[in-house]
Amino acid sequence: VQLQASGGGLVQAGGSLRLSCVASGRTFSSGVMGWFRQAPGKERELTAAITWSGIGTFYAEFVKGRFTISRDNAKNTVYLQMNALKPEDTAVYYCAARSSSVVVRSMSSYEYWGQGTLVTVSS
Repeated sequence: VQLQASGGGLVQAGGSLRLSCVASGRTFSSGVMGWFRQAPGKERELTAAITWSGIGTFYAEFVKGRFTISRDNAKNTVYLQMNALKPEDTAVYYCAARSSSVVVRSMSSYEYWGQGTLVTVSS
């Protein structure tokens, strides 16, 4: 399984970006896809997650109301729409997948990882 993340970049505070994560190597009909982020000097943290069934979503408190996670099963792709970006959202964003359909925050519970994509929000 390979995960390919894209969509990062430089944006001004208040702006928007959409991240994409394409999964290949298997067809996901179950399980969870998550977006983690890691800011300089900080631990990697779960930002948002969604089940492939679409039944369940999770948002960290610091992104609720600003970020939206969605998936396109036909394209094996998960998106993270990020609006009203703040300088503190600056981080490397990673997509990750786990086979279980239970959303968990622990990094070690995700079996597959994509490369990171850098999001920089200027003030």
